[in-house]
Amino acid sequence: MELHRKAKIALVVASLAALTIYFTARRRRKQRSVRSSCYLRDDQKPQYAFKRVLADNSYSAFKHLKLDMNTDNDVNSYPYESEILSLLENSSSEFDFISSERNDFTLSDTYIWVETASQLEELVDVLNKETVFAVDTEQHSLRSFLGFTALVQISTDKEDYLVDTIALHDSMSLLRPVFANSHICKVFHGADNDILWLQRDFHIYVVNLFDTAKACEVLSKPQKSLAYLLETYCGVATNKMLQREDWRQRPLSEEMVRYARTDAHYLLHIANCLLSELKQVNENSSTDGKFNFLLEASRRSNMICLQLYTKETEGSPGESAASSICYRHLNSQLNSFKTQFQDHVRRLCAWRDLMARVHDESLRYVLSDQAIVALATQMSKNTRELYATIAQADLNVDLSPSLLLPGPSPVVCSHLDDLHCLLREKSGDLDNIFLGILQNCIGSNGSCPLSIFNYALLVKYNLKMMTISKKNDRRNAKKMSKKASRELFVQKFSCKSPVYHNCRIYANDGRLLCYCDRRKLEWYLRRELAELVDDDPPAIKILFEPKGRPEDEGNDFYIQSKKNICVGCGEGNHYLRYRIIPSCYRIHFPEHLKSHRSHDIVLLCVDCHEVAHAAAEKHKRDLAAEFGIPLFVRRVVDTKEAFDLVESSDSATNFQEEGVSPLELRTAAMALLRHGPRMPPKRQEELMLVVMRYYGRREISEEDLEKALLVGMSPHERRRLQKKKGIALKHSGQHIFPDAEHQNGACSIDSSTMTNSSIDADADPDVNNHLNSDNGTVPETCLPCGEVKVSDNGSAITAQPKFNPKLSLLGHGPHGKQVVDHLLAEYGEDGIRQFCQRWRQVFVAAIQPRFLPAGWDVNHSGKRDFGEFSVYNSIKQLSPTIE
Repeated sequence: MELHRKAKIALVVASLAALTIYFTARRRRKQRSVRSSCYLRDDQKPQYAFKRVLADNSYSAFKHLKLDMNTDNDVNSYPYESEILSLLENSSSEFDFISSERNDFTLSDTYIWVETASQLEELVDVLNKETVFAVDTEQHSLRSFLGFTALVQISTDKEDYLVDTIALHDSMSLLRPVFANSHICKVFHGADNDILWLQRDFHIYVVNLFDTAKACEVLSKPQKSLAYLLETYCGVATNKMLQREDWRQRPLSEEMVRYARTDAHYLLHIANCLLSELKQVNENSSTDGKFNFLLEASRRSNMICLQLYTKETEGSPGESAASSICYRHLNSQLNSFKTQFQDHVRRLCAWRDLMARVHDESLRYVLSDQAIVALATQMSKNTRELYATIAQADLNVDLSPSLLLPGPSPVVCSHLDDLHCLLREKSGDLDNIFLGILQNCIGSNGSCPLSIFNYALLVKYNLKMMTISKKNDRRNAKKMSKKASRELFVQKFSCKSPVYHNCRIYANDGRLLCYCDRRKLEWYLRRELAELVDDDPPAIKILFEPKGRPEDEGNDFYIQSKKNICVGCGEGNHYLRYRIIPSCYRIHFPEHLKSHRSHDIVLLCVDCHEVAHAAAEKHKRDLAAEFGIPLFVRRVVDTKEAFDLVESSDSATNFQEEGVSPLELRTAAMALLRHGPRMPPKRQEELMLVVMRYYGRREISEEDLEKALLVGMSPHERRRLQKKKGIALKHSGQHIFPDAEHQNGACSIDSSTMTNSSIDADADPDVNNHLNSDNGTVPETCLPCGEVKVSDNGSAITAQPKFNPKLSLLGHGPHGKQVVDHLLAEYGEDGIRQFCQRWRQVFVAAIQPRFLPAGWDVNHSGKRDFGEFSVYNSIKQLSPTIE
């Protein structure tokens, strides 16, 4: 009985213990859930009140305004393109930016704050009665992934308006017809970004724009900043640091209101002053107002309007940021460290990108680059260390005092556990990891609130960019990445404005001399060497007697108008200049055979350009084999040591076996300077032998390594080296390799960024010889081995070559020079002309062009007569002196 009672008591105790454990665990889960709750549930940002956004934070492309829903026009076509083109073709020279009755431009104390739809409608009515008004915008980007327009300033001749675009975000479309009205001129300063921001946020497209910055370009002003114009024409100083303030705050401070009003208030007066100067330039150019420089400023301004906003695209989230960080911080690190560092940086950048999109925050607000480097460098054992690491790194972040954060961002604090697990995870599919993080954030029962900014991440895109697990998906992702890269290439490198303006130049007897661009016409007019005879398109008649006529010289190509399209396929949306005769040859042509020659420069689209380039590279290799001149310099050797070798040898055989390729020499010298003490002894010895072959196998010092690094560098390559981190050339005299006392010591080479002060070129004549680009790219002590000759008695004779100081021994420049020198020596200038004809045949065979300008000919001679005093007159050319 007693045993039964004890068992019963034990059962009750066990039950109570189980219940206690259950409720304790439940309470802990609840507490943990509360701690991991997203900060946005308590921190409602102003943009969360927007009912509709045109650009969300998904990976999908931005869709532009479509005026006619019944047409199948591309969503990325400019909706008002016809109006802009009409303005460009039929520009008027009649501008009146301000009333002639107004003399006082002082900033008054009164302005109109627009924050309701009814007030905005009243503003629209006012603007519809104006012929011109000034516009400026203020952006907020720190607490938004894509950024948004927080304020629009509009000034007329009589009043200043500040439009609260946060309160009126969903009603801003009321301004769209006014901004698209081609009869009303909108004055901006530096409108490139404003144009794109108005498209992104409100589908507002500007038609008829006058940009005061473009007017400064036409007038060749020493500066074109708004601060400079305000001080020059208005005597007003402005604090541009206010541009970085938080423009979301309401109400705005008195200082911010004054700054915002100043930017737009004086623009009309500044535009009027610039207008007067442009007219004055016309009068001084003896054009009688026919050739109007104001029209050129207007044309350049309206070309800005044709820009279209696009979201930045990349192969995978955070890829470009990770590449940039790795490039800046891996110059002096070991390979084993590099792999781990790069992996952590890629993870952190991808996580940051995803969190920024989910929470609608900027990348720098979520996690700074400094914090990413710190986290990737030192592994945190727990969330407390991770927090401390970020806090310490963020002390170095440069932000405005009003935007400065005391420690890790709320995003990091809300998802600290996820971030720590991401860094601790050594294996596993990152795609699945990030998909899980996204589901935990905004999936069902997610910790973060859904918004119009992040909803499309789940609904529209569903992380297709990151969850590429199947081969078909990977193939599609590569195609998308390639397409995005191509679009980026087109955007970055294609011509931003028409190449051919088809302006005409007539001789004083009325005969057509050539077609040219506007800049050449302006040059003649400014110097009063010509007079304007037509303005649509512009044409001038020169006031002096030219030497010869194009038709007399058989150059019909230069008196034909040309279209701005790809000569291969006719593509007109984008094009690049392509040189049919590669620059590595053409740069060495006699001056009178290449100057003022545009026959062999054509326009190609990206696809045709790629085909033509591949054919040109193949023909270069054929020429190298035909003439026995390699494309690259095979070996270089220090001539000081070369003479010693020659004196101790009966033939040039040993000398030919010495030397090293410029690329191999530069790579070895760079590696030894950076990593010499940390290298395995065997690898160190191999690289030492490479450099010693250049110096005739003598012992080398750190100074020798630095000189070897500069061998064959062009001035451009030297400037790049000076800016590159990870190595400094100091000529300190200390040997780079550690001695017995310092086998385990630190590297004696300074790995900070190299500056001009790092190199004392005046201390040593030899060093100065290497650094002074006027002495040529190849130092006097460097000799390509191909220049060795053997005399009749068998001894080696070295001939010092002369190189163009702009050439690099790593490129095709030396090859091109030797080919051109050979042709000139063997066949004279006729050989050069036949050489050009061969290149044109290669181009035609590869592209099969269907849109070449009239007059273009494979057999084009390029012959041209120059005036008696022309610098291109071959008779005046001085014969090169032979030393």
